[in-house]
Amino acid sequence: MIAEIVSVGTELLMGQVVNTDAQFIAQRLAPLGFQVFYHTTVGDNVKRLTAVVHQAVERSDVVVFTGGLGPTDDDLTKETVAAAFGMTVEPVPEEVEKLTKYFAARGYPMTPNNYKQASFPKGSIIVPNDFGTAPGCILSAGGKTAILLPGPPRELFPMFQNHVMPYLERMAGSKLFSRELHIFGMGESTATYQLRDIIENQTNPTVAPYVKTGEVTLRVTALCQSDEEGEALVRPMIGEIVARLGDVVYSTVGESLPETCARMLMDDRLTLAVAESCTGGLIASEFVAIPGCSNFLLEGCVAYSNEAKIRRLGVKRETLDAFGAVSEQCAREMAEGMLASSGSSLALATTGFAGPDGGTAENPVGTVYIALAGATGTEVKRLSLHGERARIRELAALNAFDLLRRALSK
Repeated sequence: MIAEIVSVGTELLMGQVVNTDAQFIAQRLAPLGFQVFYHTTVGDNVKRLTAVVHQAVERSDVVVFTGGLGPTDDDLTKETVAAAFGMTVEPVPEEVEKLTKYFAARGYPMTPNNYKQASFPKGSIIVPNDFGTAPGCILSAGGKTAILLPGPPRELFPMFQNHVMPYLERMAGSKLFSRELHIFGMGESTATYQLRDIIENQTNPTVAPYVKTGEVTLRVTALCQSDEEGEALVRPMIGEIVARLGDVVYSTVGESLPETCARMLMDDRLTLAVAESCTGGLIASEFVAIPGCSNFLLEGCVAYSNEAKIRRLGVKRETLDAFGAVSEQCAREMAEGMLASSGSSLALATTGFAGPDGGTAENPVGTVYIALAGATGTEVKRLSLHGERARIRELAALNAFDLLRRALSK
């Protein structure tokens, strides 16, 4: 079946918003056997939108529309697509009630134009929206299917995954089963080279690499009839990938680095305290975002100035005078001072030059020291990172998590 993605919104045409919706949807349509032949973007103009709708429905079997489901006058998608399918848009009492309760619970006034979001083409399937006020819908007529979803990714992504995917799987007569492998400490080019024969000869399951700051994700996806069949298909390939890449694969179940560390700490019933300088609370913040963090995280301290390092962490003034705040010696004393004062099982510390200013000939911008102290001693690692300030700080935090992860794996 031929599929098309139509993205509605003048902000997309003007380049004010990056269209991550189309990427997300296309990545999930193709493995199901849908041939995505067209991506179309159109502004909030009824004449041009009408032309695009008729063209898309004529040439494609399944058309996914994103955006234009809001309450304002320029939100035109629902009415325009319904007209192309010969359907009328009518209020749905259950949706009106849901919307009324939504606004009442938040103490917001519900204006008349909001009722537009509770109206749908007659006979359509309503797609629930748990993160906003604009449900989607699915229309079918004459062998054609239109799927209408709101534009904001935080709403669209879960709606598509939880409600649209099962519908498409039934259409395709099969379903997708995916597992994500997360890698830290090896670049994409190296990882894909070591797996080149698997990637070149893939059939079912498939392997797709994705990259974000400092990490590589491998998504292993099987086309199957059930989760049990999917698991049986992907398991041997995951085993082969881990055997080739080794311990740079830190998760085969989609966990993030902080989540992996948190699970390992809780499994071993260990506690952690964090002393941060250049990362400025990033490490503690990632841990606090994980439910149950109180089981392992005792405390965190951002000691940015030299005086704070001396007063809060017990770093010796002589150490700072002799070696500076960005040094192996300072990182060691930060971790050991936090370990002693917190009473935790382990203490993690970071100090470095994140830029754009600072740095020396010996320790240029991007130099970061991370340290992990525990009952068996203290390990310090020097990093030479590159990029803008935010990237250096993020990479420093990721490396600190990885240092902790590797220590817990021993």
